Amino acid sequence: MTTTILALDLGTTTGWAMRPRDQQIAHGFVTLRPQRFEGGGMRYLRFKRWLTELKGVATDIHAVYFEEVRRHVGVDAAHVYGGLMATLTSWCEHHGIPYQGVPVGTIKKHAAGKGNAGKEEVMTAMRVKGHAVADDNEADALALLHWAIASQEVA
Repeated sequence: MTTTILALDLGTTTGWAMRPRDQQIAHGFVTLRPQRFEGGGMRYLRFKRWLTELKGVATDIHAVYFEEVRRHVGVDAAHVYGGLMATLTSWCEHHGIPYQGVPVGTIKKHAAGKGNAGKEEVMTAMRVKGHAVADDNEADALALLHWAIASQEVA
């Protein structure tokens, strides 16, 4: 039985890729930038609502993988990532969905052949696989999804 897998590149612009049971990969990105006159916590509430909507559309999600970032360019990016990761992991716990962080270098090596591949190299690798990517976050999520699928096939 094929399981539904969701892969996420967490950030203000969150890339996502999902392989549902029919195996037709869907992907894109969602912008979680706070709107004018909103408190900073609204991005996390919108993210949680978006996850729930995605779960409803997919019927079910059996596993979630997210890009595990250890270094951030700035403090704000680190705070946003931490808040999104906390929201994601608590949402997964609530719904009984297993989740796993995967190091950035592991994803890039699987996608482009080297752990320090740049944004363009990952985007190109995903285009070679037949995905029309418009954003590097979307490409990272797709690369993670392909890693997760390959890892499940090996297990």
